[in-house]
Formats: sequence, structure tokens, C-alpha cells
Amino acid sequence: MKKRGLVWFKNDLRIQDNETLWKAIDENEEVICVYCFDDEMLEEVYPGIKKMGPFRLQFLRESLEQLDKNLRRLGSGLMILSGKPENTIAESVQQYNIETVYTQYEPAPEELATLNKVKDRLEEISVPVKTFVTDTLLDYQKLPFTAEKLPDIFTEFRKKAEKAEACIAPLPAPERIASPEIPPFVFPVTDTESEKIYNKRPAHRWRGGEDEGLRRMHYYYSESGLISSYKETRNGLLGEDYSSKFSPWLSIGCVSPRTLYAELKAYEQQKGANESTYWLYFELLWREYFRLLFYKYPVQFFWKKGIKPFAPKTRFHAETFEKWKTGNTGNAFIDANMRELNLTGFMSNRGRQNVASYLCHNLHIDFRYGAAYFEERLIDFDVYNNWGNWAYVAGVGNDPRPNRIFNIEKQADMYDSEGLFSGYWMEKSID
Repeated sequence: MKKRGLVWFKNDLRIQDNETLWKAIDENEEVICVYCFDDEMLEEVYPGIKKMGPFRLQFLRESLEQLDKNLRRLGSGLMILSGKPENTIAESVQQYNIETVYTQYEPAPEELATLNKVKDRLEEISVPVKTFVTDTLLDYQKLPFTAEKLPDIFTEFRKKAEKAEACIAPLPAPERIASPEIPPFVFPVTDTESEKIYNKRPAHRWRGGEDEGLRRMHYYYSESGLISSYKETRNGLLGEDYSSKFSPWLSIGCVSPRTLYAELKAYEQQKGANESTYWLYFELLWREYFRLLFYKYPVQFFWKKGIKPFAPKTRFHAETFEKWKTGNTGNAFIDANMRELNLTGFMSNRGRQNVASYLCHNLHIDFRYGAAYFEERLIDFDVYNNWGNWAYVAGVGNDPRPNRIFNIEKQADMYDSEGLFSGYWMEKSID
């Protein structure tokens, strides 16, 4: 009987730069690739707020379909398991005589709890689980501090991280994967297209999958050269090209930050480095920082007081929150951003900071309701950036300045002085 390993894909939906996949190939004669879809992802976490909404669900389905195609091209394929991972993976392990399970390590509490349930279940049948950190840019062993000693201020972290030169080079895609026959791809939710308000007024056409993510990277870097003006345009609000828009593919690992960084350095060698090319690296370090924070503060970003000693005086008012959710607060700049989110599953970084500040500091609503709504609606949701940024804006995270509150009128005047963005999303008829 051939030695078999099972690769449990999570937020690493790619074949390029995937250490987990490589390790399974190296240590086994055959490899089974699976993804577990838990129906709990579609359940409510707060009244009227689901964990995963139609935009995220559609993007995930497209990304899994692409992964299946890429794996089949290499001789394998992707099996979709429906149900609790601790049950479905254990069943697959026994069905296919798996000797080792390989998967991504994620430090967020729900993800870690799921991993531990799978480990406990497989321990009963003496099958080990090997984990790999595949969604980061830096080699944490090269940083001059442990997770417990991570600086609570980003600037201090950034300076030390840059000095350490700890960026990891990406791995190539494998050329061949030996697998038994894999059944055809079947996504367990059949009505995602009908549920989706599929971009009635899009500013960008989102398509999930590794190929799409790499295509966007090549376009933004080498084909258009837009990366060279990134810092000047990144606070834009309307259109496809004011920012990199890599985040949807980064969020579920269709493209790795290591690949983005390696291609960025290659671009700098060919076209020259400037403030804008550095600024994309700067943003990748912010992404890295929020991940590291979850090693230091495993659950605190889900608390009302965050990582601070005391919670702010906020509340929950259903009618007020509903107006914020639906873009009916009466503030055109806030409402336009929220309507873009509801109609496309995306919002600019500038918009996110403003609507979050407005909810927390103008409406005085507990930031966790806003974070949960973003989790449902955003195509590019990832637990670290979403909850870390919301805590930051709410004043209970890693912002070194107390009482940072956005002046919404000033922001609108600075970034939408002619009202083009607000006008685009606030028109009464969107067909």
C-alpha cells in the first residue's frame, strides 16, 4: 500500500508558494487534497449578521474551483468535504488510509480551536497533524523579539522588522502530484449566484482564484506600472486602479505575500524603487503586524475593551445600526461607502476608516457589531486585519494616539471634494 498524506487546505488556496503542499508531496507517494466547508459559516453570529455573506461565498467558490483545476492539471484534484472538519477529515483519513495530515497554522482563536479538535480526533487513531505558517511574509525566527515581546506600536515593530531582513522567498509550484482518483469538484452550496447582488454598479469586477490573483499582480506591477504611483493614489475611492486591490486574493491565500514581495523587488530592479513601491511593502508589514498580534493577544481583539484596561462607553441601538448598515444615516459620504460595500462586497481603505470611526465615535455603537458586519460583507475579509483594524479605530487596539476620531466632513472634502464618489453610489436608481 502506498504511503499517503492528506493536505487540508484552508486560507492557502494556491499551488504556488505553498509549503504545506510541498511537504506532503516530499514525504508521501500519494497526496489527497481536501477543503472542509462547515455550514456554520452561513449561520448568524449577531441578529441579522451572518458569518459569511453572498459575496465572500461566491469569491470562495470561484477560488476553490480554480484550485481544483490547477491541482488536476498536476495530476490531483480538490475534494470538498461538507461538515465539521474533525468529523469529515477523520472519515477521509480512514477511507484513504492516510498516514499524516498537513495543514496551515492560523493563530486566531476559532481557527485554532478547529485545528485542535481535528488533532484530538486524529490522535485517537494515531494520525499526526503537521502544521505550517504559510500566510506570512517574515521568518519569525529572525525577528529580534518573541511574540510575547512584540511591540505594541507598529512603528517600533516596522523598524525592527526591516532591520532584520526576514522576508521569506516564495516556493515554486510543484510540477506533478501523485494522487488516487479524485471525484469531480462539487461545491456544497448551490445557490450562491442567485443570492449574490452581482455587482449592479461595480467599481471593479472581482473573480476568485489563484490565476486571477496573479493576473492582477502582473497587471498592477509590470503591465501598467501603477505600483510606481501607489502612494499618491492609494487614498482614492472610485475606480479599479487607485490601489493594488490585492487584498481579496491575499485574504484566502490565492496569492501569498511572499510572492507579492518577490515580484515587487523584481519590479524595483527593472523599473526602479521609489516611495510608492516602498509603501506597498509598508502595507504588507501592517498586514504582518496584525497577524503577529494574535500570537500576543489570542482573544482580546474580540473583547469590547480590546487590549486596553477599560472598555469605551458604547452601546447597541438596533435602529441606528440598521441605518449605518444600509447606508441611510443621512451623511452622504458614510452612506455612499456603505452602499458600495452592500452592492459589491468591497470598500476602499479610506472608506473603511471613516465608516468605522463614524459607527464608534459618532453613533457610539460597540465596534464589534461593525467588525462582524464587515466579516459578513467584505470579499477580502481576514480575521486579523478586520478585527485588528476595527479595534484600532475604536481606540481599544494598537493606536498610540488616544481619541483618534475622523472628521467626516473634512475627510469628504479632502477625498471626494467634487462629490463624484458619493454621487455615484447615492443615486436613487441602481439597475
